[in-house]
Amino acid sequence: MGKGRLEAFSDGVIAIIITIMVLELRVPTGHSLASLLPLAPVLLGYVLSFVYVGIYWNNHHHMLATSHRISGGALWANLHLLFWLSLFPFTTAWMGENHFAAVPTAVYGAVLLMAAVAYWILQQTLMAAEGPGSVLRRAVGSDWKGRLSPVLYLGGIALTFWRPWAAQSVYALGALLWLIPDRRLEKAIEGSARESTDR
Repeated sequence: MGKGRLEAFSDGVIAIIITIMVLELRVPTGHSLASLLPLAPVLLGYVLSFVYVGIYWNNHHHMLATSHRISGGALWANLHLLFWLSLFPFTTAWMGENHFAAVPTAVYGAVLLMAAVAYWILQQTLMAAEGPGSVLRRAVGSDWKGRLSPVLYLGGIALTFWRPWAAQSVYALGALLWLIPDRRLEKAIEGSARESTDR
């Protein structure tokens, strides 16, 4: 199967996720900047989740750009990733409305963790479909960021029951880790394109 349908469907789902998140934002009743203060936790949660969804969209795009074969397993792995991403609006709203209380913040961290696991599964499935010569396999290498992220999320979940604000800092650190697009994938895409041209 070609990857065009998979990309189009994923892009559509991610766009809907972002739309739902922004629709969860409530308009303040006042007209001064002070009226925004009670909404600060909701706005901060939205910004963090928007960044995470953007990171997944960006890296998903780069990952699929290196792939040429989409197996049935990859379709299910992609749906698995989209399932966890689709929970972002709910967990973001719950966490923000409760001013980063421990349980909603822990659940938010659990969704971050499961999305990272789902992304790893999709990555492994795509590499398996491409075989030993997978461009993605060469580009990913040791994948230290992919290994560190789940550790950060687990640490954040544990911190929620001690200091929820510290957990938020850990989640933000995880986002900063991935904010810059993965240059390894971009270089692999460029190298693969050059190889195709030289043939």
